[in-house]
Amino acid sequence: MLAVALGGAILASAYARAPRRTFPSSDLRRLVLGALVLYAVGFAASLTHHPALAVVLFASGITVSALAAWLSRGNDSGGGPPRGDEPVDEQPPPDPDGVPRFDWAAFEREFNDYARRPGEPVGTP
Repeated sequence: MLAVALGGAILASAYARAPRRTFPSSDLRRLVLGALVLYAVGFAASLTHHPALAVVLFASGITVSALAAWLSRGNDSGGGPPRGDEPVDEQPPPDPDGVPRFDWAAFEREFNDYARRPGEPVGTP
């Protein structure tokens, strides 16, 4: 039952809708540090033959880690249109003459050099 609950917490941290706001990085680091401390104390409890305490500490560490992972996915973009005081950049700024430049001849030379290079196929042992 505990394994199912921990697996659910991990899956929720990966697939649940991300928080609307970002969580401060310093607070995320504290959460991860707390999880590492829980793991260390759980390891110490397992070495001193306290298996029930070790299980509780390990489960708590996994839960805190999953919470930190979920909180790290937050963003402030909101997904909606920008508000009145936010700038809107619809296109990147053009080059000075107004036309973006791309050197197609150099691209083709580099691509042909890459295609002609010897090599083994991917997946060959």
